[in-house]
Amino acid sequence: MIGSDGAVIEHRSYARVGLLGNPSDVYNGRTISFSLGNFWAQVRLEPSENLSILPHPALDLLQFDSLPHLLLTIEAFVFVWLCFWIMGFSNSFSAGVVSNDVDLNLWLIGYKLMVIMEGYVCSWQFVKFSTIIAMKMASDYIWGTLHWLTILTFPASCLLDFYQVRHLINVEVRPNLILNAEKELGIVAGLQDRVAQVYEGLVYMDFNKKHMEDFGHGEYIPMDEGLLPPLYLIYAENPSDSGKVHSTVRQRWLNGEKFIISSMEEVASIALEGRTALLEKDYTKYASLMNRNFDLRRQMFGDDSLGALNIKMVEIARRVGAASKFTGSGGAVVVFCP
Repeated sequence: MIGSDGAVIEHRSYARVGLLGNPSDVYNGRTISFSLGNFWAQVRLEPSENLSILPHPALDLLQFDSLPHLLLTIEAFVFVWLCFWIMGFSNSFSAGVVSNDVDLNLWLIGYKLMVIMEGYVCSWQFVKFSTIIAMKMASDYIWGTLHWLTILTFPASCLLDFYQVRHLINVEVRPNLILNAEKELGIVAGLQDRVAQVYEGLVYMDFNKKHMEDFGHGEYIPMDEGLLPPLYLIYAENPSDSGKVHSTVRQRWLNGEKFIISSMEEVASIALEGRTALLEKDYTKYASLMNRNFDLRRQMFGDDSLGALNIKMVEIARRVGAASKFTGSGGAVVVFCP
């Protein structure tokens, strides 16, 4: 472990599939998610005399050959300034851990993070890059299952070990550290992804308002992965910015629009019913819940927000009698053939 002996820390974190209930996690709802072993990121952290933030050669560009070069960069990478995200996370991490009465000795220990991420989606190969603080990451990466924002999950895991405070931060609190960084950066997101990557495996999550207010986190119940039927994944070269997708619906929910509120409540109930269906191995019921989950999402967000290609993936699966829905906010679809 890093710190006293200068050893290297390595962690692997897996992509996640939102099985049922998403996106109600942003709306005091419920979800069921599971981690996906086919796609993962490996993190390597090493000690250093200081903390350095290095610009990402692709995502942190501030100089371009031409206007078309700038436009292509934005289109390919959804205009991500990785340094900005990591700086925001570092601030939130230190503040969040200290608020849990943990002394990090922040000024005594330095670290150097380098992120190297390489992967591909079908024929589109992601640009290899290196960036920031004491860490290396290699990732098979697909939109909709391992969102670029979840890159913040990996420094969290390493830094808990770096400062030797993992045992002092309860597991149910750790997802909040990551989510708080996103909130500070103006990102609309829920706890689902962070919980799934912290807990791993199959997890039922309840984010009801009372429990969140009383305990500061949701109720997270690991489930036996053997309860899952055979599932398939369809994905495409179609990155989607879920923050933009969520923004309009979120405001309508905050405004008290009855249709959005009642629909989100039904989406949340789907996760609860789905948990029962999985426990009882009622896969006919489970299939109908998958389809209903997507239909409700489509009604709330609209086809323009979901994207034609994303909808097409769902419809292709349904044409052959399979149940299907988004794994997240687009780019990938989980399929069950009953």
